[in-house]
Amino acid sequence: MKKTLLMSVAALVASTSMAYASCDSGEQVIKFSHVVADTGHPKGDAANAFADAVNSQMQGRFCVEVYPNSTLYDDNKVLEAMLLGDVHLAAPSLSKFEKYTKKFRIFDLPFLFNDADAVYRFQDSADGAKLAKSIESKGLLMLSYWPNGMKQISANRPLVKPSDAAGLKFRIMTSDVLEAQFKALDASPQKLSFKEVYGGLQTGVVDGQENTYSNIYSKKFFEVQDGVTESNHGILTYGVVTSAEFWNGLADADRNELAAILAATTQDARGKAAAKNAAAKQNIIDAGGSIRILTDAERGLWANAMQPVWDQFAGDIGAETIAAAKKANM
Repeated sequence: MKKTLLMSVAALVASTSMAYASCDSGEQVIKFSHVVADTGHPKGDAANAFADAVNSQMQGRFCVEVYPNSTLYDDNKVLEAMLLGDVHLAAPSLSKFEKYTKKFRIFDLPFLFNDADAVYRFQDSADGAKLAKSIESKGLLMLSYWPNGMKQISANRPLVKPSDAAGLKFRIMTSDVLEAQFKALDASPQKLSFKEVYGGLQTGVVDGQENTYSNIYSKKFFEVQDGVTESNHGILTYGVVTSAEFWNGLADADRNELAAILAATTQDARGKAAAKNAAAKQNIIDAGGSIRILTDAERGLWANAMQPVWDQFAGDIGAETIAAAKKANM
C-alpha cells in the first residue's frame, strides 16, 4: 500500500529531507512542492492529506510525491519550474504571484474580511472563481486556496491604538500591500524571511510582526514580544496552483476526480486551521503570553488608519472585486 514517506537525505548524501510516495510503474506521477515542514503545519498537513487520498483512491493511475522544506524549489522558483513541467503542484503564499497578476493583492488588504468564514465565502463564490482564473493567460491555474488563519499583530510594546505602532519596525513578507499597511501606521516595514523572524525580534532587528496564532506559537514569537494583539486584520492563505498545460491535458474524468479530492482536502484544511489556531492561542496563554482583545471601537480605529491602503491598490485589484469581497462579510 502506497503512502507518503519522510526520508532523510542526510542518511544518503545530505541533511535535506524529501517526502516520497512509493509509486508503482505505470502510474502518472504528480510532484507537489512546498516550503514548510512535512507535518505540523497547515500547508504540509494538507499536502500530505491530498497525496494520501489520491494515492489511495486513484491507485494504479496517479501517484502524488510530496516534496516539503524546499527540497525541490522554494516559492521564488517553483512557478517558473511549473511552467517548464518540472513540478505539477505547489502552494506558495499569494504574494509570490506578483509577476503574473496583481489581483491577488486583495488577500493582503487590511480589515477587508471580518473573519475566516467571510474569506471562504468569497473564495468559493463566482467572483472568487473568476479571480482564480486571472493567471490562466500566464499558463497557470489556481485550483484552490489553503488557509493558515487570520493574522494578529505583536510588538515589543503594547499595541492597542494605531499610534502605538508608530516608529516601530515590523517584519513583513515581500508584499507591496503589507509595506503600505505599516507605512499607513507611520511604522517601518522590514522584509525578512520567515526563518529569520524569531532572531530578528530577539535582537531588535525588528520590533514587531504579524502572523497567525499557529505561527506565533509554533515559532515562539510570543516569547520575544510584549504581547499579542488580536486584531484579525488580515488573512494568511496559500494558493494551490498547477500549470494549465498539465491540468488541461488530463482526461476529463481524471481531472474531475482530482478536483473533487482537492475540494475535500480544502474543506478539511479549513476546519483544521481553525482548530489549530484556537489551540495555539490557548497555548500562548498557558505559557504565560499576553493576548489583548481589541474592542469593536478599537478595531475600528485600526481599520480607519489603514483604509488608505485600499485606495492605493484598488486599480491593481479592481473595484468590483473588492466590492464582491466586502459582500462576503454579510
